[in-house]
Amino acid sequence: MAEQKKAVDAKLVRELAVILNDTELTEIEVEQEGMRIRVAREVMAAPQQMMHYAPAPSAAPAAPAPSAAAEPAAAVAAPKHDDAVKAPMVGTVYLAPAPGARPFIEVGANVKEGQTLLIIEAMKTMNQIPAPKSGKIVQILVDDAQPVEFDEALVVIE
Repeated sequence: MAEQKKAVDAKLVRELAVILNDTELTEIEVEQEGMRIRVAREVMAAPQQMMHYAPAPSAAPAAPAPSAAAEPAAAVAAPKHDDAVKAPMVGTVYLAPAPGARPFIEVGANVKEGQTLLIIEAMKTMNQIPAPKSGKIVQILVDDAQPVEFDEALVVIE
């Protein structure tokens, strides 16, 4: 006889969605009684959400005033790098091919067009980001294991 499918626990899905909204998590996966439920949300490239990743990790006030929240967002948006290599997707950036390995690039290093600059992990897939041109790395604008938004500046090549 065919195995009966279990109904999805809507209450559990709602509870997981509340946890996502209350935290900075982007996805949660739970397995119960042989059923796996994954709830995820896409982080949109809005200045308010980018603000979560720009400052160094620290204790943030529980309920900042709207004007106070606007000031850091403006500070994050201030440096413009129109000529920088930009993120082609939302994900997590890795500067080295493996933990503890030597980074793909360093400031001052020369790169060739097509050379891997870094990796962006998106949906459990590692995507190599190639250099669009040959030149010298003058600035690396992201940290290892940092979440990045679509079109966020990553590396400046001159």
